[in-house]
Amino acid sequence: MLRFLLPALFFLPMPVLAQDVDCANAMAQRDLNICAEQDWQEADVGLNRAYQETLAKMKAIDADLPPALQGAETALRTAQRAWITYRDAHCSASGFRVRGGSAEPLLIYGCLRQTTIDRTEELLELTEF
Repeated sequence: MLRFLLPALFFLPMPVLAQDVDCANAMAQRDLNICAEQDWQEADVGLNRAYQETLAKMKAIDADLPPALQGAETALRTAQRAWITYRDAHCSASGFRVRGGSAEPLLIYGCLRQTTIDRTEELLELTEF
């Protein structure tokens, strides 16, 4: 059993190696994939900031409305949950162009990044008047 598990360990992601990648000069597919994931994670940090900011504004909108008209916070939470489901399915589908190839993660992470950036802008626009 161990002889089957040991080779599988080589295919597990190794985050420690990501620190050694120079994304400005990455050329190997493995490095490009790591950098694409880092770019997505950076975009996700911005999204989370925008979501918290928008959520606070939606709560403030609700606070200014009579109880029968409130629902901004709930609407935002519902929309964000639906968006996450959409994002994951959409970006998974985007990888099928090179399914099983070494560039599949690059396409998926690129999609995740761009979709996240787009959603960040949408969130910030929700409370602009």
